[in-house]
Amino acid sequence: MREVIQQFFSRRFLSSLVVLAAITFSGLASAQSTITYEMAEQAMAAALAEARANDWNLTIVIADAEGLPVMIHRMDGASPRSYTIALAKAKVVTETGLLTGEYGRLLREGEIEEVEGGVTFAGGVPVMLNGERIGAITSSGARGSEDEQVSLAAAAAIGD
Repeated sequence: MREVIQQFFSRRFLSSLVVLAAITFSGLASAQSTITYEMAEQAMAAALAEARANDWNLTIVIADAEGLPVMIHRMDGASPRSYTIALAKAKVVTETGLLTGEYGRLLREGEIEEVEGGVTFAGGVPVMLNGERIGAITSSGARGSEDEQVSLAAAAAIGD
């Protein structure tokens, strides 16, 4: 009887270890495939520094690989409309993997399908880490090239 009890607990222990290992490794894999909150903080700090250095009042969105915002900051003086545009840029980047300005060019040339609710203004960029797209950073409120400059500075703070 004692041997049966030991085998039972030994099997349960091994099963528990296998489940724990699976949970641990799945958590590590997902942490590497999308922007974490800590990464978003780093990117936002870089974006705000770039925007402030140029006196641009923007809305900045940092979205995960699925396009869901991890962090949003609307600077004092940024247009309320810039919020909606920044979110639409994030949708374009996460659905196409393209910079929003590039998406706009390809759409005008008829080389790509339209993203419903998307915009064609520059300012949205994908974030790459170890060759994998992990999210998007978008800015809105200045000229498209200026928005893109801020987004690129933010992406460089956390990606390749």
